[in-house]
Amino acid sequence: MSEALATINGLVTPPRSWKTPERHYEQVLQHPWYSAVAELTDVFHFSTVEFWRAKGVRSFYAPITTGSISSPMGLGSDSKPVAVQVEGVDTYLADSMQFLLEYGCRLSESGSYYIMPSFRGEKADERHLCQFFHSEAEIVGDLSDVIDTVQDYLRYLANAFLEHSSQTILKAAGTVGHIERLALDDVFRRVTFEEAANLLDNDPAFVEELAPGARCLTNAGEKQVMESLGEFTWVTHNDHLSVPFYQAFEPDNNGLARNGDLLFGIGETVGCGERHTTADQVRRALKLHNVNESDYAWYLRMREIAPMRTSGFGMGIERFLLWSLRHYDIRDIPLLLRFNGLQINP
Repeated sequence: MSEALATINGLVTPPRSWKTPERHYEQVLQHPWYSAVAELTDVFHFSTVEFWRAKGVRSFYAPITTGSISSPMGLGSDSKPVAVQVEGVDTYLADSMQFLLEYGCRLSESGSYYIMPSFRGEKADERHLCQFFHSEAEIVGDLSDVIDTVQDYLRYLANAFLEHSSQTILKAAGTVGHIERLALDDVFRRVTFEEAANLLDNDPAFVEELAPGARCLTNAGEKQVMESLGEFTWVTHNDHLSVPFYQAFEPDNNGLARNGDLLFGIGETVGCGERHTTADQVRRALKLHNVNESDYAWYLRMREIAPMRTSGFGMGIERFLLWSLRHYDIRDIPLLLRFNGLQINP
């Protein structure tokens, strides 16, 4: 493909080939936008391995099927689990294997991590993919520990992108200033959910009340917080009923969770939280959230065998790449498309 046909105002721009899924792969093979995505994906991957190896955190291989889903739950979830049947057994495709990273944490005193696919039941849109990749980790420590670790990780990634792919990003984004700010400046700030809601005057367009005691920020609310406070703002301590049961209770206020969402790019790009330490704490949370305890009997038993305070996070890799390229539609990132309800080859 001619470079001129692939640029607007001198910048490499995506061909929007997801609109014709059956021919998307042809554009990927020819278009410089996807060459850039492939390069950044590689830098992201080897930099992630380097980061965790330096910290002594071990990689952990996990299956993609599970009977104990983790992410699509809680009143604040915007995702549905993907149910499948394998040899007559009902199960789910993994939304996240965070639970197994908690398991891995008990096998490695420094923690565990992986990069693996995640599946969600909704249709794709500008912010969401049906299948995407997660960079997730679990460490021994509390909420502050995992927030500090995420910030170190993001700075490491930014420095790697500047070292290995600054010209590639410049050709597509027109700038590397956003990467430099993340790498070099103290860009992170933190507010509680309550502070964010007050900042937004509890406007229903920005703060949605899903049920009594279960509020969350809308997409517009996330954007408004970033406009007011800047990118890389942590929103912490959500209403507990708006997050999954496994997030630890705030000790002085069990109506709040020890969690945090990091807003940058198109909105929430990293989600993190501290976990319950004991089986009794998990049981109390399951009851509060009206979740069947039987599906999580192993999760409870793990804490009876090896109680431990851990915290973890997950970052959507495509969302990070989207931010790096200063683009707005996540459907322009995948090299191989997967849309629910369609058979797409290759």
